[in-house]
Amino acid sequence: MTDRDLAHIHPDFRHVAGLSNDERVRFLYEPRWLGYPRADEILGRLRALMEMPTRPRMPNLLIVGEPNNGKTTLVRRFVQLHGQVHVDGEEGEPHIPVVVAEAPPQPDEKGLYVSILERFRTPYRATDPAPKMRYQLVHLMRYCHVRLLVIDEFHSLLTGTPVKQREVMNALKLLCNELGLPIVGVGTAEAVRVLHSDPQHASRFDVARLGLWDLDKTFTRLLVGFERILPLRGASGLHRPELARPLHAISGGNLGDLHRLLIECATEAIQRGTERITPEIVEAKSWVRPSRGIRELSP
Repeated sequence: MTDRDLAHIHPDFRHVAGLSNDERVRFLYEPRWLGYPRADEILGRLRALMEMPTRPRMPNLLIVGEPNNGKTTLVRRFVQLHGQVHVDGEEGEPHIPVVVAEAPPQPDEKGLYVSILERFRTPYRATDPAPKMRYQLVHLMRYCHVRLLVIDEFHSLLTGTPVKQREVMNALKLLCNELGLPIVGVGTAEAVRVLHSDPQHASRFDVARLGLWDLDKTFTRLLVGFERILPLRGASGLHRPELARPLHAISGGNLGDLHRLLIECATEAIQRGTERITPEIVEAKSWVRPSRGIRELSP
């Protein structure tokens, strides 16, 4: 096939269209970044936070959105772009610009320190008192020149009592003040409630929302972007109303659900030999709604 035949695919991926069916299906499931304006805006905010000079009251950010709507993928993209670990200088000092940890399953001060210490893959004593663990963590983060701390699954802090929530938030505030670095929380919309455990915490965090997609021009542009990375030998025209409408209705405007739906549809198109996604294929995959309850596979 010529480049003209594959003009609907990005030039970097046109060679994939010539691979076997199995190889193309595997390609569909490989992680791949697809940028869009809101994600680029938040990536810019994260970069600005990381490069901000140290000051007494460092700003923080909370990124919230529906489950499976691209929050964690966005953070991973930021780490890929700006958080690569490296070693500098004759002394071989390690640089870990961005540390990404998950909120502790049992939200308390020690649980927070354990979650972050695990990211350094360093020995620690889980039986140590919280102040000693904090001292070890602060020393490590200074030694590794950490410039941004990200706490994923931030809404998990809600599983603790109000007292424990305040305990964890106060520990984060202490790390922020002592190290002079910004903290970024990532979670569902419920995570905002954590900030209101204390007015001081709410005033320290800006909130950036990753909302669901409306059926509009930005959504159709997103579909065009997706089609550019699907290794189908025929053009589907995903942006056309007869495909855009059912794709939006089934996914609910959720980015992760849309991605999963398109993978299922593209796999079906490859296996059937149609080499393009049709309205019939989309309708047959209407069960793909993973972030809104238990999925039931059609017979």
